Amino acid sequence: MKNLLKLEELATLAFALFLFSQLDYGWGWFALLFLAPDLSMVGYLANPRLGAWTYNGVHHKGVALALYLLGHILAIPALMFAGTILLGHSSFDRILGYGLKHEDAFQNTHLGRIGK
Repeated sequence: MKNLLKLEELATLAFALFLFSQLDYGWGWFALLFLAPDLSMVGYLANPRLGAWTYNGVHHKGVALALYLLGHILAIPALMFAGTILLGHSSFDRILGYGLKHEDAFQNTHLGRIGK
């Protein structure tokens, strides 16, 4: 089952790359900003609960899709760009085993404990 979930995330990452390829941005921007969603970990400097909320808010695929669709509807390419970055990054994280965080600790995710 774990490999099947990783394949699903790989397909989602490929879809995000396809969506990005339809935008008028250079691939250098994608590479430069691909890890930017991890800045959401700054919430952990305050406490694990706030950290989980900020991290999960940025890494939630529903947020990524909403940004992309809103950008498409309103014809705002920057929102579409942000949506593809968030979707691709979140999928990549999940391939590596970094899931959405529980409020008790960064290592405790919906995919299991990181480092096991």
